[in-house]
Amino acid sequence: MMSLKSALRFFHTVRYLKFRQVFFRLFYYFYKGSISKKRPSVNIRKIRLQTKEFLYHEGCLVGPREFFFLNKRGSLDCLGWQSDEISKLWRYNQHYFDFLKYKQSTVYADWHINLLLDWVKKNKPGHGVGWEPYPTSLRIVNWIKWTLSGNKLPDDCIKSLAIQAASLSSKVEFHILGNHLFSNAKALVYAGLFFDTKESSQWLKKGLKLISAELNEQILSDGGNFELSPMYHAIFLEDILDLINLAESFPEFVNAEIIDKCRSTAAVMLSWLMAMTHPDGEIALFNDSAFKIASKPERIFEYAKNLSIHSKDLEDISGITHLSESGYIRVNKNKLALIVDVAKVGPNYLPGHAHADTLSFELSLYGSRLFVNSGTSEYGLGEVRKYERSTAAHNTVVVDNENSSEVWSGFRVARRAYPFGLIVNQTEDIVHIECSHNGYERFNKGLVHTRTWKVSNNCLYVYDNVKGFHNAAFAYYHLSPDTKILSAEANKMILSINNGKRICLNYLGASHEVINGWYAPEFGLKIPNQCLKLGLDKLDGASMRISWDL
Repeated sequence: MMSLKSALRFFHTVRYLKFRQVFFRLFYYFYKGSISKKRPSVNIRKIRLQTKEFLYHEGCLVGPREFFFLNKRGSLDCLGWQSDEISKLWRYNQHYFDFLKYKQSTVYADWHINLLLDWVKKNKPGHGVGWEPYPTSLRIVNWIKWTLSGNKLPDDCIKSLAIQAASLSSKVEFHILGNHLFSNAKALVYAGLFFDTKESSQWLKKGLKLISAELNEQILSDGGNFELSPMYHAIFLEDILDLINLAESFPEFVNAEIIDKCRSTAAVMLSWLMAMTHPDGEIALFNDSAFKIASKPERIFEYAKNLSIHSKDLEDISGITHLSESGYIRVNKNKLALIVDVAKVGPNYLPGHAHADTLSFELSLYGSRLFVNSGTSEYGLGEVRKYERSTAAHNTVVVDNENSSEVWSGFRVARRAYPFGLIVNQTEDIVHIECSHNGYERFNKGLVHTRTWKVSNNCLYVYDNVKGFHNAAFAYYHLSPDTKILSAEANKMILSINNGKRICLNYLGASHEVINGWYAPEFGLKIPNQCLKLGLDKLDGASMRISWDL
């Protein structure tokens, strides 16, 4: 029997869901999708205008039947396409066929054709993980891109592609929504334009209708994707650029208004991505984010430029960039790049990629990361996933060893923190940011964490205070693995970052200790690092002063 605590957690999870999510979750429980015995027609539409070059991805095919996903190698001969011997996310990647997008793909044409034919032979319609809507969506797009890039898709694969599109059209992920739904819509548009049949015209109409609606729903006024993950933002942005690329090759079949909407959306999304990119050229790791899943920002900027959508250079960002609806603030000032999280966990009905990271921050100095959130090394239900979503894995404050938002299972959030009282001021010399959140009030009324950041020319000051009854509170400061502790004494530490520059930390609190942890900048990769754990005095809180140009 479910305990009262579990029942409350479940209630506070499902009460935010949209009716459509609940309805389709029940509907798809009984209805498994449609694989018609009558095969769709496979007439291919003649392309009128050649597409621009699509973004290529890092090589993840390391042999004729050898894959390398999520920092783990696997052989098709050993693992096949369906076994449970490996994580579902790795298996998903296998079925995506992202390896078709490798820049030198023509060198591996025989490998690709053999894998394409093997997939069709070994993955019968409607059976196995590869036929789930999300991997089906990505695979449809990748097969079509591969063909549009000058390769010839075997006849059996063309027939399969039409069946995949028909199957997807019957089971669009309305029970999940978010990035899954947009990927479904993109695939329907790609299949709708690639084929020239009665069925494909229906796929195209359905896909374009979803695209238009989801651009309004999922992109915030400041350009951010509403799931508030820089990684998923970058994936979504590339999806939009791909839609523009293909649609402009079939101008008579896609309304110009839709293309214009995609272009204007892409432009503001580029600005958002720029603000959430560190000086090292990689994204900030808020919520579910990791490197090498989405394309690197600089390559997305280049792709947009090839489609005549321009963005600023990273070096042009200066002063304060306040992404007010998303809830992120970037400060660039004298060798400092500070990115502050004063955001909600995400859309109330879709917080699956959220972490309990309210009022956390990341910091780069002299172009190198100093303080990092712990990142995301895996999905699933294990202890690693549980920790990486926890408050303690981020640069923020933990009260009574609890999470600021009630993250649980692999992708669930029950009661969640809401930020309030935001203050953002800038004078000639000082940038002042202050914010509070109420995430811990589920334990005691009036239990509130407030954090203040002050930036001057060569100093960042961070002050934390927790008001309300509690036993203990600790601020965590996770150091980049490239950061070395040169010396440590009472309330002072000298650090060296990977370019040799020295940084001084001065801190005051009830206690302090250095603990060991890990940094997960990529899936399947955990790099040991160190973390300063600073106890908060119940009256005076705790403060950290980071200074440079020593």
